Amino acid sequence: MIVPYYKSDDKNFYLLEGDCLELLPQFEHHFDMVFADPPYFLSNDGLSVQSGKIVSVNKGDWDKSYGHDYMNQFNKKWLSIVREKMKEDATIWISGTMHNIFSIGQILTELNFKILNIITWEKTNPPPNFSCRYFTYSAEHIIWARKNSRVPHYYNYELMKQLNGDKQMKDVWRLPAIAPWEKSCGKHPTQKPLSILTRIMLASTKKNAWILDPFTGSSTTGIAANLANRRFLGIDKEKEYLQISIKRKKEIEDSRKAAAFKQKLQGFNDTKELESFLISESQSEYKTELKFKKPG
Repeated sequence: MIVPYYKSDDKNFYLLEGDCLELLPQFEHHFDMVFADPPYFLSNDGLSVQSGKIVSVNKGDWDKSYGHDYMNQFNKKWLSIVREKMKEDATIWISGTMHNIFSIGQILTELNFKILNIITWEKTNPPPNFSCRYFTYSAEHIIWARKNSRVPHYYNYELMKQLNGDKQMKDVWRLPAIAPWEKSCGKHPTQKPLSILTRIMLASTKKNAWILDPFTGSSTTGIAANLANRRFLGIDKEKEYLQISIKRKKEIEDSRKAAAFKQKLQGFNDTKELESFLISESQSEYKTELKFKKPG
C-alpha cells in the first residue's frame, strides 16, 4: 500500500513522492478535476530575461527536450493513466506553451477527450524578449477538456459571468504572474499564480471536490484547492518542491494568513467576493479521505 509523503491533519491535502506514471495505477480513487502543468521540454541551454537579468532557461533534467516523438509518447502515457483516475463527468485542465500544447491537444483527441476551451492566459507583466527578433511572449495556454464527449461536465456559468461584469466570461484571461507574497516559502521555476488556479476550480468544481495534480511542483493547485474548500492530491519526484508544498500548506493553516491570501487574489470584483461566495456555496458530498489501496 502506498504511504503518503505528507498528509495534512485536516485530510484535505496529500502529497506522494515519485513518478505519477508508476504511482497512480497502484490505488483506486477517482477525481472530480485534474490540473496538470507537465514538462514543456524547454531546457535547451538558451537564455531569457528575468527581473532585468539575463538567466538560463534551464529548469532541470525533467524539462530537457528529447525530441517530438519522445514528447508525444510521454504525453500519451501520462494522459492515458490520468484518464483512468477521472470520474466519468470529470474535467482536466492542462497548461502549456507552443512548445508542447499542440502535442497535448492531439493526444487528448486521440484518447477521446472532448476539448471544451483553450484558455489564453495573457500575462500583465511578461518578461521582455531577449533576442528582440520575435514578439514578446506574453501568454500561456490552458486546455480545458472533459473525459467523455457525451457525459455533461460541471461549469459554474453564473459565477464566471458575475466575475466578468455580468457578461459571459471569455476564453482570454488577463491576470498577473506570481506575486512576491506567493513565494514566501520558496519558488518553483514554473510556478503558476494562485489567481489562475482559483478561477479554474471555481469554474469547474463544487465544494469538497477531489483535485489531482500529477506534476504538482510546489503545489499551487493544492493551496488554491484548500483556500477554495476543495481537496487535493499532488505527485512529484522532487523532494525539494514537496517540502515547499508542505510549508505552503502549513502557512495557510493560519486562518489570518489564509484570509489575507484570499483577499489578494486577482480576478474578483472586490477583496471580499471570494469569501462571500465560499460561504454561500452549497455543501457537496464526496469521499472524506483518500484510500491508497486497491480493492480485493
